[in-house]
Amino acid sequence: MTAETIATPRTLSFPDSSMYRTSTGIDEKLLIGRLRRDLFSRARGHVLDVACGDGANFRYYPADCRITAGDASPFQLSTARSRGVALGRDIEVRQLDAHYLPYADDTFDTVVSSLGLCSYADPIRALKEFARVVKPDGRILLLEHGRSSVRPIAAWQDWSERRRGDHDGCHTNREPRQLAEAAGLEIVDARRTFLGVMHSIEARPR
Repeated sequence: MTAETIATPRTLSFPDSSMYRTSTGIDEKLLIGRLRRDLFSRARGHVLDVACGDGANFRYYPADCRITAGDASPFQLSTARSRGVALGRDIEVRQLDAHYLPYADDTFDTVVSSLGLCSYADPIRALKEFARVVKPDGRILLLEHGRSSVRPIAAWQDWSERRRGDHDGCHTNREPRQLAEAAGLEIVDARRTFLGVMHSIEARPR
């Protein structure tokens, strides 16, 4: 793999910031927050939090982790910076595109993506970037939503996807584990909750 993006500037694009969810809803408090805590407590060393949003993951990283966080939305990054300060954590925050990470190969000990695969224009490309910038013995932690394992719900997701098209940038029927495997990642641990919609995946580069 090559770090082509270090030398090649890219134009970032993102939806209107008003469309982004925040991490203050009831689902965050009752479900997503618990899943974040259980998965991201496994982070080690220098962590890259891709598509960090408003910084919802920050509170769940071990205290000795060094955190670099990025998102395509300046609106979200402003909130993330404030959250890092409020938590008393020294977090480097910058604008970036998940498909073209501006880092050299083997830079990070842990790469994290939460609720991001649904919106990446090319999720396999993004996952390959995660594998490129993580160290050979590092870990990739994915907390994602996707196509349910319950057939009627999955059928509704498929119908909804066809009906909505791509107008809001969120694809509800993607299969996170299949995408990770298609990107060449080795699955270490994969769990599904909430009617099979939520996926907690630990992977590593092959």
